[in-house]
Amino acid sequence: MWWPTNLVQVSIFRALHEHEKRPKGGMTRMQFFMTVLVCSFSYYIIPNFFFGTISTVSILCFIWKKSVTMQQIGSGASGLGIGTFGLDWASVASFLGSPLATPWFAIANVLVGFFFIVYIITPIAYWNNVYDAKTFPIISSSVFLKTGHKYNTSQLLTSQFTFDEASYNYYGKLHLSAFFACTYGVGFAALSATVTHVALFHGQDIWHQTKASLTDIKMDVHTRLMKKNYRSVPQYWFIIILVLMIALSIAACEGFGKQLQLPYWGVLLACALAFTFTLPVGIIQATTNQQPGLNIITEYIIGYLYPGRPLANVSFKTYGYTSMVQALFFLQDFKLGHYMKIPPRSMFIVQLVGTVVAAAVYFGTAWWLLESVENICDSSVEGNIWTCPGDTVFFNASIIWGVVGPKRIFGKLGLYAKQNWFFLGGALAPAVVWSLTKIFPNSKFLRKINMPILIAATGSMPPARAIDYIMWGTVGFIFNYVIFNRHKKWWSRHNYILSGALDAGVAFLAVLSYFCLQLEGIDNVDWWGGPSGTDHCDIAKCPTNPGIDIDGCP
Repeated sequence: MWWPTNLVQVSIFRALHEHEKRPKGGMTRMQFFMTVLVCSFSYYIIPNFFFGTISTVSILCFIWKKSVTMQQIGSGASGLGIGTFGLDWASVASFLGSPLATPWFAIANVLVGFFFIVYIITPIAYWNNVYDAKTFPIISSSVFLKTGHKYNTSQLLTSQFTFDEASYNYYGKLHLSAFFACTYGVGFAALSATVTHVALFHGQDIWHQTKASLTDIKMDVHTRLMKKNYRSVPQYWFIIILVLMIALSIAACEGFGKQLQLPYWGVLLACALAFTFTLPVGIIQATTNQQPGLNIITEYIIGYLYPGRPLANVSFKTYGYTSMVQALFFLQDFKLGHYMKIPPRSMFIVQLVGTVVAAAVYFGTAWWLLESVENICDSSVEGNIWTCPGDTVFFNASIIWGVVGPKRIFGKLGLYAKQNWFFLGGALAPAVVWSLTKIFPNSKFLRKINMPILIAATGSMPPARAIDYIMWGTVGFIFNYVIFNRHKKWWSRHNYILSGALDAGVAFLAVLSYFCLQLEGIDNVDWWGGPSGTDHCDIAKCPTNPGIDIDGCP
């Protein structure tokens, strides 16, 4: 388990700290890093401020300005993204991470899954009007009335922030876009595929490694060096932190007038889920740089067990899913410390302090933004850059799973009960691949097929868009397949440094732009190409069913 993202960090640390003689006619790794960083920093002002349209250039929308169908096909931001491209590193790495740090076989699995879901399943479902799909946009994270208008979810809540069944019966059932409905089905499949894949492909390794860890047998070179030079972190440190955090979580849920709505048993169940799935999800992330999501199953379980309470659903998702994600980040950082030979106890203390500081800063920043930014997270305001795409998906999920509940959407009372068959399909898919590897044991191709990654390919959509996947896959193919195979020496020396420098340049410019411009109310240059992320596919979000009257749609 090598955790590919760590290789970028290791390369940057080596470039910054190791003394290196400049090769004749070339640059040291430090010089290369600084050159790319300055170029990335300087260039990002164009898509971030002056010419945001180049982040998402949708050619079909310029040709067919009045065709909803063609804009649905061609929009990189709100459609299928055919014929679209972007000239912005943020479009490449913002949602899926840097493709330069992801192995080519993982990129290929994601691209195959993306193509199958976005260009085969979704169009078939939409243009065959499955679940009245044409009444809604082809890709949207919103929830809708049967008339095609957005659901006013505030009508479903009582003054105590619980489900109002009478209002729900009056307004009618929730409807999802074709892609969003597919996304949930695919999420079900990805979860079961993860468990099956890890059990079949890694079950023996897990068992052998577990026994070896108990007897200190068969240690790799990094582990031998660490054990020889440093004291390990005592297990009771982890146990104390675990018990303390569970106690504080229960106190937060049971105290403060029970505003979070989640009872103590919900916290314990969420912790059990996080503990169960950390290993299988971690194995996949450590080898592919991709993480199958656990968020759907946490929402599903608490939605059935404790329906009609959105805050309970969000809290359970946070304790069950987000805690697992943080645990994997913790493991990833420990692996980085392993590579860099950082004392484990120092690493543990730094992680602990960093977590406390980060939590305080995140909370304070979020509170400040909510109080100071006008129309924050309101995508209906024209020109508003504070649209909060990730938080919008999070909110709509709390309505789907927490307020209305899975029983009324994916159960016998809902429209999408057949999506539950994806659980079975996902469980069987890795078994088929595993069986083929046994029949053809010398096939390298079959060994590269990773069904959890392939199935969960579009797990980041929404808020990720088609353009993000297209550019991520294109850049990944160029560097981790073409350049890797044709110029391996250059790739091994510069690839990870290039990735880190591009990320750093964008990050530095984004921070500087915020404090120098956006804090003064200057978001971008006000002209046709100004707003970032606008691909001028204004009617791509419109339905195609005749007779549906939506503002701004033909």
